[in-house]
Amino acid sequence: MRIRELTIYRLRLPLKRKIRHASYSRTDSENILVACTLVDGTQGWGEGVPRAYVTGETVKGAIQQLADAAIHEPLQVDCDNWNDVVTMCLGVRLPRPDNDSRGCYGNALRCALELSVLDAYGKLFEEPVSHVTRHYAEALPIQKSRREVRYSGVITAETPAREMISAAKIRIYGFSHCKIKVGLPGVDDYRRVSRFRRWLGRRMDLRLDANEAWPAADVRQRVEQLLPLHISSIEQPVPHAEVAALAELRRTLPVRIMLDESLASEYDADCAIRDETCDLFNLRLSKCGGFLASLRLAALAHRAGLGYQLGCHPGESSILSAAGRHFAASVVNIVYLEGSYDRHILREQLTAEDMTFAYGGRAVAIECGGLGVTVMAQALDKLATRCQTYAIG
Repeated sequence: MRIRELTIYRLRLPLKRKIRHASYSRTDSENILVACTLVDGTQGWGEGVPRAYVTGETVKGAIQQLADAAIHEPLQVDCDNWNDVVTMCLGVRLPRPDNDSRGCYGNALRCALELSVLDAYGKLFEEPVSHVTRHYAEALPIQKSRREVRYSGVITAETPAREMISAAKIRIYGFSHCKIKVGLPGVDDYRRVSRFRRWLGRRMDLRLDANEAWPAADVRQRVEQLLPLHISSIEQPVPHAEVAALAELRRTLPVRIMLDESLASEYDADCAIRDETCDLFNLRLSKCGGFLASLRLAALAHRAGLGYQLGCHPGESSILSAAGRHFAASVVNIVYLEGSYDRHILREQLTAEDMTFAYGGRAVAIECGGLGVTVMAQALDKLATRCQTYAIG
């Protein structure tokens, strides 16, 4: 079975409230959608979340990148099984600017394109996308099927009044892990995290995310101040330009360091492993270039003795939530899991299926064909703008 056409959309999803962290704030999320239609009419969907401050991408740039890409020939093949599909996806080359030394520009587009293809063929084969993991040879060391996964809570920058409400929701909802954003201008991190530790209790696993907020020279002082609060890890404490400084800090600070903005490609992963700058990778499907690329990064971390979490971008629709669920249900040793916040964050839903986690952050694996979500035509008309359709072949 071959691909007949691809269609790219510009998607704008309004958020229920403003989401702030040290790098950015937003009231909506502008994403890209790709629809892949096979010759028999089977249609799959994929989503990407371009973030200029992470991989240098924009929605406009991603749409232009697809227009400039010579992807027709690599996609003009018959696929009869997952191995064929994986080989086809790996053969797609997207144009990159000359200054993309890290090899991460275009990752959001690659993610959307790849997921649309995997979704379409998964529906055709009547197999869930999670089965891709067992068919991808490089990912075999990390393959493991699970019937249930468990997500963690996240608390972003909020007013003091909202902080207490968020903490109460996290505790009442039965989460066992929670991430707190730190490094905001004018905010005393110690006092803020102390409040959350008091409200959430000593059993809650608390980790922090600074979103590149702290200069490398300040990290030791800031982290040591927070150590009495029993913090399990600190995510991206320094700007990417200063990431090399984390090697020495990691050797002397008794807390795990996680890379996020500095972990978006195999080049980044190789540098992190070589320079010993972290203990954990934060994998996000859109940031890292899709399902297959994220599997490769998880395998690299596993072989190097590092851990990894599966993260998400605020404002992902249920398409990426479903893709994350398939990843989480088929990959072993994910330390923390973020995503499936759909009803808690988005004002409107794109799909008929609700991917929001249940009590305690628990969610069951998706067993139906493809990603397991159905894009609603009415929601698509309201939230997305069709940009271009490309005939394949």
